[in-house]
Amino acid sequence: QEIEDLLGVDALDIPRVSAKEGVNVEQVLEAVVKQIPPPQGDPDAPVQALIFDSHYDPYKGVIAYVRVFNGRFGKKDLLKLMSTDATFLPIEIGVFSPKMTPVDVLAAGEVGYVATGLKAVQECRVGDTITLAEHPAPEPLPGFEPQKPMVFAGVYPADADDYNLLRDALEKLQLNDASLVFQPETSQALGFGFRCGFLGLFHMEIIQERLEREYGLDLVFTAPSVEYQVTLADGSEIVIDSPAELPEPNHIAEIREPWVQIDIITPTEYIGTIMDLVINRRGEFKNQEYLDARRVQLSYAIPLTEILVDFYNELKARTRGYASLDYHFHEYRPARMVKLDLLVAGQPVDALSIIVHEDQAYSKGQKLVSKMKKVIPRQQFDVAIQAAIGNRIISRANVKALRKNVLAKCYGGDVTRKRKLL
Repeated sequence: QEIEDLLGVDALDIPRVSAKEGVNVEQVLEAVVKQIPPPQGDPDAPVQALIFDSHYDPYKGVIAYVRVFNGRFGKKDLLKLMSTDATFLPIEIGVFSPKMTPVDVLAAGEVGYVATGLKAVQECRVGDTITLAEHPAPEPLPGFEPQKPMVFAGVYPADADDYNLLRDALEKLQLNDASLVFQPETSQALGFGFRCGFLGLFHMEIIQERLEREYGLDLVFTAPSVEYQVTLADGSEIVIDSPAELPEPNHIAEIREPWVQIDIITPTEYIGTIMDLVINRRGEFKNQEYLDARRVQLSYAIPLTEILVDFYNELKARTRGYASLDYHFHEYRPARMVKLDLLVAGQPVDALSIIVHEDQAYSKGQKLVSKMKKVIPRQQFDVAIQAAIGNRIISRANVKALRKNVLAKCYGGDVTRKRKLL
């Protein structure tokens, strides 16, 4: 009954299958054949094959995973990528069965792979169309648009000598993840690195995990930020994704921040605590819909920057892990945003600057200063840590200087001896 309520499918149409026990697996295969229509295509039309994934092989170059929509081609045909006009003679073509199995011809309706032999990862992108070089298709396959990144962060190698390794790793990841974008960036505190754009928080975490595990890199990620639209005093508009790019306040007429619509599915007993969480982060209630007697879907509009840090963890903690979160872009809205700088010993640290809402600047500045006070080690002199908006200091803490250990020689005796020395 729960599966029927969740999926909206008659329970009689759901096969009872256990892959672990090997029970009724053939029913799933039969259902796929009967219910999923076969692919359509004209094998005599000009070749159109869509690249939906790829990976890099050190011997065969870029291997593109393709679905052939129209036409047919063999391993001796000269092929062309329609977006870059790059031509190549495939080293190998084949299908998955499920391992990569070479074949002589790929025809309309088939899914397979093409070993291009290309060494430059920029020439073969996911979403591109492969066609014949001699008789190309009149136009590429429709429907592919590059996905626009929503979350941005600086990525720096912990060891400056790993900069080239980081660049190569990002290029290889970009080969089968077209939504990852990056460009070189320099920080006074962290040195040379890259400003990377991600689809969202989970995408950023996946990229970070892959860089560290697959490529063995020790990395430093800056605080994530979003893309702001800024209208200058002269009427022109710019788009920024880094606090370092924000102009001076007297040059800004308006700042617009991205808002997203979030949909939270949760048991009904957690509605109150979720509302409190979202409203405290500038969220606006949109809709409430009961899915069944025990579950409800809550819809809110909320600034994207408010869900970047700890929102998902806080949501899971308040609902004991039962709530699920989905979000998508809604619109840009005007907001009173300011740049919060962190100064250590009077010097601004650009890697720690963030863009925050004016109403939250004092609380976030105080939290950032308190955190840095615990992190920065004590020196032979006092170290001042300050949070500032422009030239105005809004929070300060001092890391006290190291002192001589005057109690080192006191190994016993009355406590008043120690008090006199202190």
